[in-house]
Amino acid sequence: MTTRDLRVVLVVPATNTTMAPELQAHWPEITEIQRVGVPRPMRPIVVGDLPEYRDNTLKAVAPLASSKPDIVLYGCTTAGFLSGPAGDNDMCQALADAVGVPAVTTASAMVQALRHAGVNRPAIVTPYLQASNDGLRRFLSALGIEIAVLDSFFLKTAEAYDHVTEDQVRELALATGKDPVADGLFIACTQLPTLGILDDLRAKLKKPVWGAIQATAWAGKRALNLPA
Repeated sequence: MTTRDLRVVLVVPATNTTMAPELQAHWPEITEIQRVGVPRPMRPIVVGDLPEYRDNTLKAVAPLASSKPDIVLYGCTTAGFLSGPAGDNDMCQALADAVGVPAVTTASAMVQALRHAGVNRPAIVTPYLQASNDGLRRFLSALGIEIAVLDSFFLKTAEAYDHVTEDQVRELALATGKDPVADGLFIACTQLPTLGILDDLRAKLKKPVWGAIQATAWAGKRALNLPA
């Protein structure tokens, strides 16, 4: 696979402008990203939105099976963890069946990355309101990962995500990750910019540090049996 084109279907909320370019940077071997922007409310996604969001997602990706991509990456972290572990796994399988290739969700990639790094009590940074943060806690707890500390930008609209800068993410992540109980740090949203700050955070915190986009790229490589 490393000697031919590598084609990725990237499924994100329609408002997400961060994941595609950062994914390409984390995984430069990708030769084509087919971005699928799924319609979403301009407020935070809630559990009641999930059935329609799922239907819209599967309808949007089905025609791409004929383009013969290598993998589908489902980059809506919130829809993943609000579905719960079983729901996220079901969505992953539905995407794989619809396109006929392996699929990876960011929510599952988060868990894989934390386990790979030996992190059991992570510090978490999000942009979410409290209801979503509580959903993330439940998701990770159900999989044996207890959040040590969580802080958020508590953004109320989809537009607000576009105005969070990398420096702001670094500042909040550094303050949150310093918690002595936390044995690692995860930045849990594919819209937050993290590409230029992860190495700096690792150096300063002396702990494993992952971003949602980096974790998704890493899990995607593993799903294709590529060096990760």
